[in-house]
Amino acid sequence: MNESENTIHTCQLEVEGGNFNAAGTVATRIKSILKELKMPDDIVRRSAICCYEAEINIVSYAKKGIINLTVWPEKVLIEVDDEGQGIPDIKQAMQQGYSTANQLIREMGFGAGMGLYNITSYSDEFAISSEVDKGTFLKITINKH
Repeated sequence: MNESENTIHTCQLEVEGGNFNAAGTVATRIKSILKELKMPDDIVRRSAICCYEAEINIVSYAKKGIINLTVWPEKVLIEVDDEGQGIPDIKQAMQQGYSTANQLIREMGFGAGMGLYNITSYSDEFAISSEVDKGTFLKITINKH
Protein backbone atom coordinates (compact mmCIF):
# COMPACT_ATOMS: atom_id res chain seq x y z
CA MET A 1 0.00 0.00 0.00
CA ASN A 2 1.46 3.40 -0.92
CA GLU A 3 1.50 6.49 1.25
CA SER A 4 -1.29 8.29 -0.65
CA GLU A 5 -3.70 5.45 0.14
CA ASN A 6 -3.08 5.99 3.87
CA THR A 7 -3.86 9.71 3.82
CA ILE A 8 -6.45 10.57 6.46
CA HIS A 9 -6.83 14.27 5.65
CA THR A 10 -5.72 16.85 3.14
CA CYS A 11 -6.61 20.50 2.67
CA GLN A 12 -5.34 23.70 1.10
CA LEU A 13 -5.64 27.03 2.91
CA GLU A 14 -4.92 30.49 1.53
CA VAL A 15 -3.01 33.23 3.33
CA GLU A 16 -3.34 36.88 2.34
CA GLY A 17 -0.09 38.81 2.39
CA GLY A 18 -0.12 42.00 4.45
CA ASN A 19 -3.30 41.09 6.36
CA PHE A 20 -2.02 41.11 9.94
CA ASN A 21 -5.61 41.10 11.29
CA ALA A 22 -6.08 37.58 9.90
CA ALA A 23 -2.58 36.37 10.80
CA GLY A 24 -2.76 33.09 12.67
CA THR A 25 -6.17 31.97 11.42
CA VAL A 26 -4.74 29.24 9.19
CA ALA A 27 -2.55 27.92 12.02
CA THR A 28 -5.61 27.88 14.29
CA ARG A 29 -7.61 26.01 11.64
CA ILE A 30 -4.85 23.42 11.21
CA LYS A 31 -4.65 22.98 14.98
CA SER A 32 -8.43 22.34 15.06
CA ILE A 33 -8.24 19.85 12.19
CA LEU A 34 -5.46 17.88 13.88
CA LYS A 35 -7.41 17.83 17.17
CA GLU A 36 -10.52 16.59 15.32
CA LEU A 37 -8.38 13.83 13.81
CA LYS A 38 -7.27 12.91 17.35
CA MET A 39 -3.59 13.42 16.58
CA PRO A 40 -1.35 13.39 19.67
CA ASP A 41 -1.09 16.70 21.53
CA ASP A 42 2.64 16.98 20.75
CA ILE A 43 1.98 16.67 17.01
CA VAL A 44 -0.82 19.24 17.22
CA ARG A 45 1.37 21.72 19.15
CA ARG A 46 4.44 21.35 16.93
CA SER A 47 2.37 21.55 13.74
CA ALA A 48 0.56 24.67 14.96
CA ILE A 49 3.86 26.38 15.84
CA CYS A 50 5.41 25.59 12.46
CA CYS A 51 2.30 26.66 10.59
CA TYR A 52 1.98 29.90 12.57
CA GLU A 53 5.60 30.87 11.90
CA ALA A 54 5.21 30.13 8.18
CA GLU A 55 1.91 32.02 8.06
CA ILE A 56 3.44 35.10 9.72
CA ASN A 57 6.25 35.02 7.15
CA ILE A 58 3.69 35.02 4.32
CA VAL A 59 1.73 37.88 5.88
CA SER A 60 4.93 39.86 6.47
CA TYR A 61 6.80 39.30 3.22
CA ALA A 62 4.58 37.92 0.45
CA LYS A 63 1.63 38.96 -1.69
CA LYS A 64 -0.13 35.69 -0.92
CA GLY A 65 0.52 32.10 -0.09
CA ILE A 66 -0.94 28.64 0.13
CA ILE A 67 -0.51 26.22 3.03
CA ASN A 68 -1.20 22.58 2.18
CA LEU A 69 -1.82 20.13 5.01
CA THR A 70 -1.56 16.38 4.53
CA VAL A 71 -2.07 14.02 7.44
CA TRP A 72 -1.19 10.34 7.67
CA PRO A 73 -1.54 8.15 10.75
CA GLU A 74 2.21 8.51 11.46
CA LYS A 75 3.02 12.06 10.32
CA VAL A 76 1.90 15.52 9.29
CA LEU A 77 3.19 17.33 6.21
CA ILE A 78 2.85 21.11 5.88
CA GLU A 79 3.83 22.58 2.52
CA VAL A 80 3.99 26.35 2.22
CA ASP A 81 4.22 28.09 -1.13
CA ASP A 82 4.23 31.87 -1.32
CA GLU A 83 4.39 34.55 -3.97
CA GLY A 84 6.75 36.99 -2.36
CA GLN A 85 10.10 38.70 -2.41
CA GLY A 86 12.00 35.46 -1.92
CA ILE A 87 15.06 34.96 0.26
CA PRO A 88 18.40 35.97 -1.29
CA ASP A 89 20.54 34.22 1.35
CA ILE A 90 18.79 31.17 2.87
CA LYS A 91 21.74 30.29 5.11
CA GLN A 92 21.67 33.76 6.66
CA ALA A 93 17.85 33.74 6.96
CA MET A 94 18.03 30.45 8.89
CA GLN A 95 20.14 32.04 11.65
CA GLN A 96 18.34 32.63 14.92
CA GLY A 97 17.59 36.35 15.29
CA TYR A 98 18.25 37.33 11.67
CA SER A 99 15.40 39.42 10.24
CA THR A 100 14.70 41.71 7.31
CA ALA A 101 11.45 42.96 8.87
CA ASN A 102 10.70 46.63 8.44
CA GLN A 103 9.87 48.97 11.34
CA LEU A 104 6.09 48.55 10.91
CA ILE A 105 6.31 44.76 11.18
CA ARG A 106 8.53 45.08 14.26
CA GLU A 107 6.14 47.58 15.90
CA MET A 108 3.36 45.00 15.54
CA GLY A 109 5.47 42.51 17.50
CA PHE A 110 6.70 40.42 14.58
CA GLY A 111 10.03 40.20 12.77
CA ALA A 112 12.23 38.95 15.62
CA GLY A 113 14.04 36.56 13.28
CA MET A 114 12.75 33.41 14.97
CA GLY A 115 10.35 32.09 12.31
CA LEU A 116 12.53 29.77 10.25
CA TYR A 117 14.60 28.88 13.33
CA ASN A 118 11.42 27.82 15.20
CA ILE A 119 10.19 25.82 12.21
CA THR A 120 13.45 23.86 12.10
CA SER A 121 13.34 23.39 15.88
CA TYR A 122 9.80 21.98 15.96
CA SER A 123 9.88 19.88 12.78
CA ASP A 124 11.47 16.50 12.15
CA GLU A 125 12.27 17.23 8.51
CA PHE A 126 12.54 20.64 6.88
CA ALA A 127 13.37 21.77 3.36
CA ILE A 128 13.36 25.29 1.94
CA SER A 129 13.82 26.70 -1.52
CA SER A 130 13.46 30.29 -2.60
CA GLU A 131 13.84 32.45 -5.65
CA VAL A 132 14.23 36.22 -5.37
CA ASP A 133 11.18 38.12 -6.71
CA LYS A 134 9.28 34.81 -7.12
CA GLY A 135 8.67 33.32 -3.67
CA THR A 136 9.56 30.68 -1.15
CA PHE A 137 8.59 27.03 -0.68
CA LEU A 138 8.78 25.17 2.64
CA LYS A 139 8.29 21.46 3.24
CA ILE A 140 7.78 20.68 6.93
CA THR A 141 7.32 17.16 8.28
CA ILE A 142 6.33 16.29 11.83
CA ASN A 143 6.50 12.62 12.70
CA LYS A 144 4.54 10.77 15.33
CA HIS A 145 7.15 9.35 17.73
